[in-house]
Amino acid sequence: MESRLHRLEAVQAILLEIGQKATACRDITEFLRAVHAALGRVMYAANFYVALTDGSNQAVRFVYFVDEADATPDPTELFVLPATNQSATSWVIQNRQRLIMSAQEFRQMILSAWNGTPAEQWMGCPLLDQHQQALGAIVIQSYRPEISFSLEDQALFSQIASHVAMALQGLQHRDSLELAVQQRTALLEHEIAERKHAEALQRALFEIAELSSSVEQVSTLYASIHQSIAKLLFARNFVILRFHADSDEISIEYFVDETESIPTTSRFPLGVGLSSYVIRSKQAQLIDHARFEELIASAEIRHGLGNLQMSSWMGAPMLVHEQIIGVLILQSYDPTILYSEQDLNLLAFVANHVASALSRFDAELALRLAKSELEQQNSALSQALLALQEAQGTLVRQEKMVALGGLVAGIAHEINTPLGICVTATSHLAEELKLTRQELAENSLSEQGLQQFFEVLDQALRILDSNTQRAATLVRSFKQVAVDQSSDHLREFDLHDYLEEILHSLQPKFKGKKIAITLDCVSGILLTSFPGALSQLLTNMLMNSLMHGFNQDSAGKIHIAACLDADQVCLEYSDDGNGMDAEALTKLFDPFYTTKRGQGGSGLGAHIIFNLITDVLKGTILASSEIGNGLRYRLRFPRQLQD
Repeated sequence: MESRLHRLEAVQAILLEIGQKATACRDITEFLRAVHAALGRVMYAANFYVALTDGSNQAVRFVYFVDEADATPDPTELFVLPATNQSATSWVIQNRQRLIMSAQEFRQMILSAWNGTPAEQWMGCPLLDQHQQALGAIVIQSYRPEISFSLEDQALFSQIASHVAMALQGLQHRDSLELAVQQRTALLEHEIAERKHAEALQRALFEIAELSSSVEQVSTLYASIHQSIAKLLFARNFVILRFHADSDEISIEYFVDETESIPTTSRFPLGVGLSSYVIRSKQAQLIDHARFEELIASAEIRHGLGNLQMSSWMGAPMLVHEQIIGVLILQSYDPTILYSEQDLNLLAFVANHVASALSRFDAELALRLAKSELEQQNSALSQALLALQEAQGTLVRQEKMVALGGLVAGIAHEINTPLGICVTATSHLAEELKLTRQELAENSLSEQGLQQFFEVLDQALRILDSNTQRAATLVRSFKQVAVDQSSDHLREFDLHDYLEEILHSLQPKFKGKKIAITLDCVSGILLTSFPGALSQLLTNMLMNSLMHGFNQDSAGKIHIAACLDADQVCLEYSDDGNGMDAEALTKLFDPFYTTKRGQGGSGLGAHIIFNLITDVLKGTILASSEIGNGLRYRLRFPRQLQD
């Protein structure tokens, strides 16, 4: 009785220990090892194992296995359950019942290698969850005939199996929770890492894109690209090559290497090295020593650029619209740092963005250079234009003075005629006076002689009066016109009278010509304007007609008409001379354009007309002409101008 009580206390202690171990142990193997030790204190347990199913009852893992005869299987390996008549363990799990077999019964079962060594007595209990589904089986066996399991042992083993099942269910549930937490944590860490990597990639790509517009020196651009890529990949050894398709050459634009110095040759022809291989294939390449040897063996590469003792090498083409503009190269000399296919894909992706940035930078640089060149050309053109304008102003002033000089010469020639007549008349009168005085002194002067002297005197005085009046008129007209042409003063004048004075001052130019000039303008049209500009304008029109519109001895007509239209003066000028074609008409007001180059034409007459009417008189001018139908000007300008 005392022995049974002692064993009952031991059993209670074991069950309590199983519950405590289920809570304390973090591992199923550790827990089952504790169960095995506790079980050995109340019964024979030299051969003990636990098989757990994979959840489908189709396979098991021997998570704990201690046996005197058979080898310990791998606790992580899954074993497919055979038929129940071939395996006692399979029978217990699939029938979810306890099974006790003697040596004879065990040998009668159709045995297979899966069962292991036959036991003298074998006892297995199913491990059932709260839904009476099999979690696996717990087995104890004896290879000794003198050791068997009593009914009390069998009941105790079943009770322990029930507690173990409950504990295992808790451990598995806890393990599954921990596994779920670990998986979720790993997934979150992976997502965080991926997000950080994506953010770093996006930031690097943004930096690369910004470089094309934020930097001005290409060396700064390449160094900044290196810094951006170094945030994504191992880039202690980094090269940027540019490919020049027009000459099939490669140039080293940027070179940073741990073991090599910058090559002395920065530009070389496309060959059969690693960079040339990338350019020819237009694909990103990941090359290690084995791959390099393969390329050498296939004659795709004969030699390489730089140190070929690298552990890993990557090259990605920079493509713009399917056209390769260069190559990005990364390499590692450290055997512990090897690039992967993922790194290669990342480099290829970045290379496309670098290509876009370089393309934009090239375009910006070309634009800046073109702008600088254009600014220099504009500066040179501005200086040339200023010099031309100064020369043009000088020529215009000279042209005005030439015209004024011509006017002076014409007036002087015209005045010479009446003055010559006056001199002749005065000489004749002096001679007649001398003869008359002589006759008077000799008392030979008759009444008839005296009468003849008075007639000569009267005729001479009339000649002197008419010719001096003519000369005075010429001088007055010339004086007003000349003063107006040589000054820029605003004054009030009568349009009709002033036009008459202009025509009168130009009469010497048309003397001997068969050209009739008519004026159609009423008196009383008072203008407040620049008479000198109007005089120069009309003079140039008349001189152009005389020089270009009519041949040397041809007859012609010039008509000038002026009237008021509200506060605008309308002046029309026309001749019936030679006229001009449409092409010449479009160039009429261009400076230095003339159809009489080398024949006295300066090309400034019409240009001065245009400047005077638009700049000085603040008006407009239209010209029309046809070959053989003369030239017509239509001018409009304000009647009154303000200082």
